[in-house]
Amino acid sequence: MVPHQRRDVVPARSPAALATAQRLRAALARHGISAIVKGDDGLAMVSVCAGLTVWCNGERFWWYARWDAQRRCRVNASQEVSALDRAAERIAAHHARFWQSPPGSAHPGGAST
Repeated sequence: MVPHQRRDVVPARSPAALATAQRLRAALARHGISAIVKGDDGLAMVSVCAGLTVWCNGERFWWYARWDAQRRCRVNASQEVSALDRAAERIAAHHARFWQSPPGSAHPGGAST
């Protein structure tokens, strides 16, 4: 017996997410940033550097943007994939801030707990 498949469930490997992540990688390369792209479970990830991973579901990109010391939690940023160049600019700016963090910082951007 073949199990019933729901049509509203995202497939295990989303070609749209992976293809969009590949386009983001190319856009980041234009900013001088190399990245690795992998896809799984309907999502794709763009590994930019240690501590900076961008996720894509085919509709949005999102990434860890900063540490909120008051709430003691990470704050994510996101961008619709229709604004891919803007996403690449924002991620490149975050990448630059990330590498300007003082050595030994607990969190990118120099914030600590």
